[in-house]
Amino acid sequence: MILEFIQLDRLFVDRANMRHGRKAPDVSDLLPTVRARGVLQTLLVRRCEDGRFGIVAGARRYHAARIVAEERAAGGEADPQGAMLPCGILEQGDDAAAIEASIIENAKRLDPDEVSQWESFVRLVREGRGLAAISSTFGIPELAVKRILALGNLLPRIREAYRREEIDPATVRHLTLASKQQQRAWLALFDDPDAYCPKGQQLKAWLFGGQSIPVGHALFDPEASGLAVVADLFGEDRYFADADEFWTAQNAAVEARREALIEAGWSDVVIVPPNAYFHAWEYEKAAKRKGGRVYADVRANGEVTFHEGYVTRAEARRSERGDAAQAGEKPARPEIAGTLNAYVDLHRHAAVRGALCAHPGVALRLAVAHAIAGSPLWTVRPDPLSTRSDEVRASLGASLGESALGGYRRSALALLGVSPDEPLLSGGNGDDHGLCRLFRCLLDLPDAAVLDVMAVVMAETLSVGSAAVEAVGSHLGLDMADWWEADTSLFELVRDREVSLALLAEIAGETVARANAGEKAKTLKKIARDHLAGAEGRTRVARWVPRWMRFPPSAYTGRGGVASLAAAARARPDEPVEREEEPEQLAA
Repeated sequence: MILEFIQLDRLFVDRANMRHGRKAPDVSDLLPTVRARGVLQTLLVRRCEDGRFGIVAGARRYHAARIVAEERAAGGEADPQGAMLPCGILEQGDDAAAIEASIIENAKRLDPDEVSQWESFVRLVREGRGLAAISSTFGIPELAVKRILALGNLLPRIREAYRREEIDPATVRHLTLASKQQQRAWLALFDDPDAYCPKGQQLKAWLFGGQSIPVGHALFDPEASGLAVVADLFGEDRYFADADEFWTAQNAAVEARREALIEAGWSDVVIVPPNAYFHAWEYEKAAKRKGGRVYADVRANGEVTFHEGYVTRAEARRSERGDAAQAGEKPARPEIAGTLNAYVDLHRHAAVRGALCAHPGVALRLAVAHAIAGSPLWTVRPDPLSTRSDEVRASLGASLGESALGGYRRSALALLGVSPDEPLLSGGNGDDHGLCRLFRCLLDLPDAAVLDVMAVVMAETLSVGSAAVEAVGSHLGLDMADWWEADTSLFELVRDREVSLALLAEIAGETVARANAGEKAKTLKKIARDHLAGAEGRTRVARWVPRWMRFPPSAYTGRGGVASLAAAARARPDEPVEREEEPEQLAA
């Protein structure tokens, strides 16, 4: 490489530069130093036949130098040194090396968007660079390179919209599952202001007609089946393109597995349909020779789990009582019946109740068993966490709180000797046998372990939006910033301009909010998100939580309609609930 000072008018941005063809980049951060000290860092260039030099790396320094040169010319200054830039001249003929130099240079400065990376990586592939070579050169995992190259599956208009941040990453990921025809249909909805355009998780449901089935759930060989399979941008998630065709093949595979199990000696294989659940504690384990069955638990997402060696509770009780009397045999006269049975039961019940109160540890274990298995007097159900929004459901599934609860749930199930993949609560009335089995299991556990199980049971049954949520969160001094971080779903759900302005004032400060008071809600939310992410040169704001989600909660306006404030009022009826209004100067 040769180092030379080259005149500004002999330089231009080369096509190998990953920023070629784009509008002039933002150089506001470079201008002060270029005005004071000039360009200090060498540009990488290559010689052209016309005597000019194409800039492979250093386009932003070049644009900053041009601005400064024009300023000085307008001021009547003559500064020949200012019109010269330090350059390193690359050897001729190696286009791939030039492209690599551009990517390396830019990756260490303003992060290029994925579309620009894709365009540059495609040029490298055309120059003969393989996936492994690109990965090792830039220190990027091969999977990440595949993700970027997969953007080539998208129509150019979609790529450009993604580059301009008009489409979010989740939507782009799902669009890579779409055929070209589906992409065109989606673009038509995207362009129509009056049409509903599905995005995020809703887009995946739109592409698959409401049902997406992962390839990994197939009991048959997906490749040999000939069924169409599509993969997403990351190359990690693969789905069957036609759900009906999948279920035809899956049901046939389930039937084949059923026949094989029966041939292996099982008395029966019971198919549990997607609208029902298999709870292990509602059954008893039984060997093949004692009539044990296999239960095939089929889920709506295509997953099938086979539970081997179970009989119903009623069958297990009949077996224990030795109910093998021949049909038509006259039953024996009961020893006691009617009122005498009631007399015995009531007195035993009274004695146990009186004694139980003196043994709170035993009572705790019995309460946990009742909550899990249910009884004629106990029906405890987990909160369904229902929402019609796929985006909210996806956001909740990715939350730290749900992840933590999942870990505690698996630990509790392990303590009870139950598969970690099963739900903890049956949500039914249960039966005596299952309840007593759980009670005996809990009696063998130390107090600390029982309390751990009880905590999970309580967490599962805590009602969404209830005053109890507010009471517990306030008692624990919960800081939502430890459990939650602002995501795309939150800002998409905020549609009120007044609230959007108040959020911006809280995140970025009142000065920024006043300066943008006349903007649309979409713009206000974009600025707020940039501050939270530290994007577009804005100062990053960490650990922000909207007032509605805090403990205790408060409001941004006096208009009402905030459910968490209503719950807080029910939890603290004797205390005023804070209601903060947006400052008048911002509203104006």
